[in-house]
Amino acid sequence: MPTNKKTIVIGASSNPERSVYKALSLLKNKGHEIYAIGKKEEEVHGIPIHGQTTIQQDVDTITIYLNAANQQQYYPYILSSQAKRIIFNPGAENPELKALAQYHGIQTEDACTLVLLQTGQY
Repeated sequence: MPTNKKTIVIGASSNPERSVYKALSLLKNKGHEIYAIGKKEEEVHGIPIHGQTTIQQDVDTITIYLNAANQQQYYPYILSSQAKRIIFNPGAENPELKALAQYHGIQTEDACTLVLLQTGQY
């Protein structure tokens, strides 16, 4: 059984048409601990979506579902999280944040969280 990876999801949404909605469901089904951040405080599959950031401890992965322009407000939070890696999902690629993260010792990956989870690469 793979280890539980504490994951912060940035850009969370309760819209079932969005990939992030599906990712939240799959992360939960695979047993990962999730801290979801979105525009609205709501809930998806029993996972609360927080409208503000709260420092989390022992973060393995941050998976981002926002375009580069909407990520800037989260830079301090992301860089101070001490996460092991950041996944930039399709449409969220950001060379600036990638360079900053790597400078702070955080691994980065342009990938799809859904694909990684479904293929056992998460």
